Amino acid sequence: MSRLVFALLWLAHWLPLSVLAGIGNLLGRAAYWLIPERRKVIRINLAKCFPDMPADERERLGRAHFRVFMRSFVEHSLMWWASRERVMRLMKVEGLEHIRALEGRPVILVAPHFVGIDAACTRLVCEVHMAGLFARQKNPLYDALLLKGRTRFDAQAIAIARQDGVRPILSALRKGIPIYYAPDLDFGRKDAVFVPFFGVPAATVTGVARLAKATGASVLPVISKILPGGAGYRVTVHPPLENYPTGDVVADTRRINAFIEEQVLSMPEQYYWVHKRFKTRPPGEPSPYEGKGA
Repeated sequence: MSRLVFALLWLAHWLPLSVLAGIGNLLGRAAYWLIPERRKVIRINLAKCFPDMPADERERLGRAHFRVFMRSFVEHSLMWWASRERVMRLMKVEGLEHIRALEGRPVILVAPHFVGIDAACTRLVCEVHMAGLFARQKNPLYDALLLKGRTRFDAQAIAIARQDGVRPILSALRKGIPIYYAPDLDFGRKDAVFVPFFGVPAATVTGVARLAKATGASVLPVISKILPGGAGYRVTVHPPLENYPTGDVVADTRRINAFIEEQVLSMPEQYYWVHKRFKTRPPGEPSPYEGKGA
């Protein structure tokens, strides 16, 4: 079944972006009802993060997220098979000069999980030799395609699996190779602290703060945004965070979450609400995704 899906995606990459966007929106409308488990996850996440938002408004936001999430999935076909020229034309970069100014020095590109995170990586690889941290996928074909999309425009690009540990990351940073790092998924308690995310304690990896302290790396947030219709993507590289890290790992990790919160508020439908962000809980507190009605 997965091979059929990816074959259809290969065919789809020839279509105009406006058509791909329409297909993704239609699939998102259907998926909202066809994937009840993820629909429930989205509802729980939105209720915890936006408790004061009216329920019907959260429901509209959840549906909008499903549409943009499926659109991003369909448009992965461009990242996997479109030409370099088309990728560069459809995905515009702002703030690239911030990376250029630090060339040869350790840089951490902090990329929160907005639905365009892979598009941003593919586009930046057209401009910058860098290394990316990734989690291996259960489906080997999907895993291979994601890896291809992140590296195919730079034969020297480095893909580092989370399972490989910290040594390859430190090695790349000390060689002046920027690291594309997503700090906002729940990977459990290991190397994590509980800091607020929209007021909810969230197990958050401390890697950004620890790596920056160990290597003297500058930390530059990278935000990806899917634009309406066939307008493409906008990738924004922000200036380096000032006075970071401070040496207080908890405060530094919270600062990253606070920055992500600001970006989420500007485009809430595009954040990765399908992820069980609050699965790991402080001792004695049950997961909100378990039990009756979850």
